[in-house]
Amino acid sequence: MADEPNVDEFMRHLQVCIEEARTIPDGEERENRLWQLESALQEAIIYKNRVAELQRHGIDPILLVEKEALEQKTPAPFKVEALMTGHSHCSSCNTVLENDLDFCPACGQEKK
Repeated sequence: MADEPNVDEFMRHLQVCIEEARTIPDGEERENRLWQLESALQEAIIYKNRVAELQRHGIDPILLVEKEALEQKTPAPFKVEALMTGHSHCSSCNTVLENDLDFCPACGQEKK
């Protein structure tokens, strides 16, 4: 793992890309590319500072969230709520269903 790139190397890479982007002849293309690279550099700086702050407080910044917590679904609305809003939700994936479709456009589940 020690040979893998780190945030500092990524930031240096972005800085080199910024210098290269300054030579793009088309003004609009140059401006767009510089905006993208400078935004990415700012995000890298924010990330690096946040990780350092968490580590100073003894918090592991790379915590894996348990799969079960990610899979918790929002409960389907009550039938009264669906009637009041004019929308119902898929019983399988909780996507808002269109009134004129007999199935869920997201997962294909038939309306019940």
